[in-house]
Amino acid sequence: MLRNVAVVVVNGFLPFEFGTICEVFGVDRADDGLPSYDFSVVAGEPAPLRAHNDFTIQPSCGLERLEEADLIALPAVGDDRLSIYAGRARPLSGLDAPRAFPEDLLAALRRAVDRGARVLSVCSGAFILGEAGLLDGRRCTTHWRNAEELARRYPAAKVDPDVLYVDDDPVITSAGTAAGIDACLYLVRKEQGSRVANGIARRMVVPPHRDGGQAQYVDQPVAPSCDGALRDLLEWLRAHLDQPLSVRQLAARANMSERTFARRFVQDTGTTPQRWLTG
Repeated sequence: MLRNVAVVVVNGFLPFEFGTICEVFGVDRADDGLPSYDFSVVAGEPAPLRAHNDFTIQPSCGLERLEEADLIALPAVGDDRLSIYAGRARPLSGLDAPRAFPEDLLAALRRAVDRGARVLSVCSGAFILGEAGLLDGRRCTTHWRNAEELARRYPAAKVDPDVLYVDDDPVITSAGTAAGIDACLYLVRKEQGSRVANGIARRMVVPPHRDGGQAQYVDQPVAPSCDGALRDLLEWLRAHLDQPLSVRQLAARANMSERTFARRFVQDTGTTPQRWLTG
């Protein structure tokens, strides 16, 4: 069930990531024939709550609102809140140690999962789930800059730094900003079908689906050394999506061995041929 959604805000939250959750679940699209959500913003700490770039909000709901939510979403928080510097942690003194997330918030998240609710984090919101112990034994991800630190702080978590989002039900984690949108739309599609997810994506003017296993970051989306074979092949593939295709056939069309083709495809697109075709 996906009807009742709460987004939790703490000090140091990042407004854009917060806004993407509000955009997916907090906008009434009934005029488009799409379901509406019972949506609330919840103060995870005593309000007013200060954003990373220095403005404040005053949520109308407290932690008791989480007791009825089907989905609890956690937007990213700034590196300074986590005491992460230049993408890596530095030794902390007593003066600059990160402020722990409130135990009543962490307990509320644990209770929610125990009763069957889902939790979803965007980017560094995964650190809050880690503090609650909800990443222990689970696959998860976060922004590639902070993945090493997430794994260091929560060694029982199975951190995958290379993917857009991970669904280890009931915990969903995602990478950077756009990947948070992908994860939200993935969950909508999983619970309410493609029509609803596509309708929301159309209103937001974003891709309706990106596979969670797609790479977060590709150094060379189109390799400068590419001789044109894969460019031509990708155009051919777009025109022949109705045909059953194998790696062997595609490698032959690109005049490569299967092993070379598979490696080159990942280098140039950030994903495998099967995932590219599915997407």
